[in-house]
Amino acid sequence: MTVTATMRGRFAPSPTGEMHLGNAWAALLAWLQVRAAGGTMVLRMEDLDPDRSRSRYAELLQEDLHWLGLDWDEGPATGGEYGPYFQSERTALYQMAFDRLTAADLVYPCFCTRAELAAAAPHGSDRETPYPGTCRNRPGLPPNRRPAARLRVPAGIVAFTDQLQGEHSQDVAAEIGDFVLRRADGTFAYQLAVVVDDAQMRITHVLRGDDLLVSTPRQLLLYRLLGWEPPVFTHVPLLLGEDGHRLSKRHGDVSIRSLRQRGVRPETIVGSLATAAGLLKAFRPLPASELIARFDLAKVKKQPVIITGESWRRLLNG
Repeated sequence: MTVTATMRGRFAPSPTGEMHLGNAWAALLAWLQVRAAGGTMVLRMEDLDPDRSRSRYAELLQEDLHWLGLDWDEGPATGGEYGPYFQSERTALYQMAFDRLTAADLVYPCFCTRAELAAAAPHGSDRETPYPGTCRNRPGLPPNRRPAARLRVPAGIVAFTDQLQGEHSQDVAAEIGDFVLRRADGTFAYQLAVVVDDAQMRITHVLRGDDLLVSTPRQLLLYRLLGWEPPVFTHVPLLLGEDGHRLSKRHGDVSIRSLRQRGVRPETIVGSLATAAGLLKAFRPLPASELIARFDLAKVKKQPVIITGESWRRLLNG
């Protein structure tokens, strides 16, 4: 599967809650990257988790994006050649990729419970614990337990160049281990779904938050095993509160919907985010369309972006 010459980017939110400033930050930068290159913007709803995803949130996300001035060329309602644009409607595509990996003897059932995995993890560690390979060559199958499915990760380093963060590499087998492709309840895992979606939708450039940087080697490994060309990755820093923690409800109501209801203008939000990114030297309200000519990835900050009290007051007061 190959990509097209024209830039194709995407914004792929999960409809598990109202859109917040952190979502808007990633959406704006991804949109600007594509629009500045004269490319095609795709909106995809990552509603893979049936327990948390809600159709109402998907509707609100689209309303908020339109209100912010961020449009898309392909996606829900708009349609497009590479739909459907809801992950919940793309299960057959994930199954085909899963079957290819299974046929190559790269998938095996895993009967480990969460309790067993937690017991194997070092106490006090906040890092992802590599899967110890318990079920990789496990003889026999535990009765009355549905298995998850794991990828038999080959040895070797996965290296790539991020457009903003630079060179990165990871020994996936040693640092992550065999990771889940399909949960025990039959739901396909994010790592497989996002690779299938981006490849099938011919995405050439992925700009997203750097909390997903650690996932990229796993996804690149799947691209390689499936024989597909990966996109170019750019991981932008997260928005943080003044306490240094990721922006969340602890810092106040940061949903775009609540800001709209308070009378905050979209130009104020866009101008604030553009200033935080380094695209504007000094704050001024402006529509997203006026930033297209100003977009330069080299200007975007690499370190976490702190939303200060002054920024909050500007946003809350409109």
